Amino acid sequence: MERDLGYRKIQLTGRGSYIISLPKRWIRELRLGKGEQIAFKIQEDSSLLLTPRRILEGRKGTEEPSIREYGISVRSTDDPQSICRKIISLYVVSANLIRIHFKDKETLSKHKMAINRLIKNMLLGSEIIDENSNEITIQVLVDHPEFPVEKAIRRMAILALSADKDAILALEDMDEKRINSVHETCNDVNRLNLYVVRQLKYGLEKDLFRELGFKTKKEFLGYRIVANDIRSIANNAMNLAKNIMTLKNMIKNQLLSLNVPIDREVYSQILKFNSQAQFFFEESLKALFKRDYNRADKLISKIESFADLENDLITLMSTKKLDPNVSSILRLIIDNSRRIIEYSRDIAEVTMNRTVEEISGQS
Repeated sequence: MERDLGYRKIQLTGRGSYIISLPKRWIRELRLGKGEQIAFKIQEDSSLLLTPRRILEGRKGTEEPSIREYGISVRSTDDPQSICRKIISLYVVSANLIRIHFKDKETLSKHKMAINRLIKNMLLGSEIIDENSNEITIQVLVDHPEFPVEKAIRRMAILALSADKDAILALEDMDEKRINSVHETCNDVNRLNLYVVRQLKYGLEKDLFRELGFKTKKEFLGYRIVANDIRSIANNAMNLAKNIMTLKNMIKNQLLSLNVPIDREVYSQILKFNSQAQFFFEESLKALFKRDYNRADKLISKIESFADLENDLITLMSTKKLDPNVSSILRLIIDNSRRIIEYSRDIAEVTMNRTVEEISGQS
């Protein structure tokens, strides 16, 4: 039964946040207290539905236990990397607790370092909460309300584009610190990607598309494509950084020497090409998050008109006397930048597909 609880004024805090007080009667009836979480859901008519988290989770709890616990038995002959892949798979399918049973203390010792590295570098929000001579228990502590999917994807994009830029800049003076930072940043991107996949799989399984900010279930696939594209940007940056590091080591070990320095004109034009590619990618994400069909449509038109610049760069390189080792890396940078543009188009199309029904009339 609906009850009218009157109107409340929106207020602005000194930190620039909008706040509104909750009716005291409602708080008391539900016995809510300080620090409890309230879930916000946008309805079809743009109104907000407020539900206390413990009530929301209580409804889900009637369907199945709230904790999803799994076990892995490890033999002495098992490969540590194979066990790590199994842990990743359980993490992705929304395991809350993973108990890893070892045959004996020696088997645990063989796998412990790989598992610790996996948790630190790949499994966001996971910790080892218990360990004895033949068992390690991993618990996943992070949950959607604390770190929404869209926020995770935003962070992934910032990190991936940063890794891409750092890898390109590392070529100029072969800065080893910058190259190593690319590696660390890419690990962060891959960790966030696993978290996004975990949340999307769980949301699809539990039919929680509204809780994730989606209007239909079809949007799960679109966000999965976006996460894959961002991860690919990071992996391509990692590949570029490895190539630059290999070149640096070969020069350092006097296995080769650069015949000519990096051509400043070519390098400058490649930096501009990459900067434009990153701009397109950022624009595609803005259109996605704002559900802006027209912005995505215009972006695709801009991308199509930009296609000839890559050919101009290749032509410019052919007129220069470039060291073949550097030339191959420059071509790799151009390929990576072109892929970023292709990913931008993919995301723009995802945006158009998820919003076209909203802007089109049905007959």
